[in-house]
Amino acid sequence: MNFCTIQDFTGIHSEQPFMQELRERANVYWMDCTNISGTDCYCDDDAQAEIRKMMDQAADRITANNDAGFTGIHFFDNGNYHYMSKLWTDRVNEDFDLVIFDHHPDMQPPRFEGILSCGGWVKEVLDNNKFIRNVVLIGVADHLIEEIKNEPSAEFEKYASRVTFIPETLLRTPNFDISQVALAALRSSNLYISIDKDTLSIDDVVTNWDQGSLTFEQLENILKNLFAHRKILGVDICGERARNQDFPEGIDEGSADATNNALNKKIFSLLDVL
Repeated sequence: MNFCTIQDFTGIHSEQPFMQELRERANVYWMDCTNISGTDCYCDDDAQAEIRKMMDQAADRITANNDAGFTGIHFFDNGNYHYMSKLWTDRVNEDFDLVIFDHHPDMQPPRFEGILSCGGWVKEVLDNNKFIRNVVLIGVADHLIEEIKNEPSAEFEKYASRVTFIPETLLRTPNFDISQVALAALRSSNLYISIDKDTLSIDDVVTNWDQGSLTFEQLENILKNLFAHRKILGVDICGERARNQDFPEGIDEGSADATNNALNKKIFSLLDVL
């Protein structure tokens, strides 16, 4: 079994039966982040320092239980904490590409200068990680791609040569081979994968952000192809529901939790055998 970390920021993972099952396994490291302030959407310097200490504590076990260079499988709550992928990729010490499944580009300029955010972490990786070669974003809403390209403060022209979008509309195009387009954009033999489940349709998961239309079958096929053709350095998963959120018509908290619990099990079971 691959080493896995579970970072619980809101307490949601503590309520999920599958996560509690994982918690009992020897190769799973539970990180209780519920008492760390300054983490919701934005992660300030003090919070980063506390989180990095927890990550350091997991590092020895990761090294002992995985192939060299593999940082593990990481679950970390809802999309407000997607910036954790920036902190995990900071630990990569060799050239790599980054494939991101997300309904949002996460390349917004910081609202508060110098503060890491869930909406701008990709930009932070491109600005500060010397090992990143290319970023491939799969499933981003078409209109958000246009917005980020046309927003002067985003300075997209600085990043255009190192960012490849596979927009949401292409996911619905018959016979469009997502895997081949993604693989063709990669420039390194090493690959890091980050999954925000909001790129998936409401039939597969219920998240706290507007969602895309990727199916689990598409996600599964892409992951299998990426694993077959690249050395994988780590896989991140976020996109749980939020506390006290409103649900679409016909969905309540109980059904959302059952759907999300089942999806986490499917994703982990897939990754654990790849």
